[in-house]
Amino acid sequence: QVQLVESGGALVQPGGSLRLSCVASGRVFSPLGMGWFRQAPGKERKFVAAISWDGRTTGYADSVKGPFTISRGDAENTVYLQMNNLKPEDTAVYYCAATSSAFGGPRARDYDYWGQGTQVTVSS
Repeated sequence: QVQLVESGGALVQPGGSLRLSCVASGRVFSPLGMGWFRQAPGKERKFVAAISWDGRTTGYADSVKGPFTISRGDAENTVYLQMNNLKPEDTAVYYCAATSSAFGGPRARDYDYWGQGTQVTVSS
């Protein structure tokens, strides 16, 4: 079994920045394609960003292109989400996801493992 642990969520003012982290552990036998999704209160979970196992391919939801950047850490199966110029509409629980495939893409059903989520609140 693979466990994903997210960290970095916080309360931040509009225009501020946060960096979320996710680390995969457990029975990980190969590099994983990883991604971030978010779920606002009363809404469905939505795709934010994804990155391939080797870091060469990335994808973003249109709503976050530019201010958000997904990247892989030096440690295997570590992924970050740098979020700049945050807006109140970015408030959500952010979930890390991983897939045994090289690149998960924007569909939640293509991911095999999920973290518990980390809360991001953007408010003045």
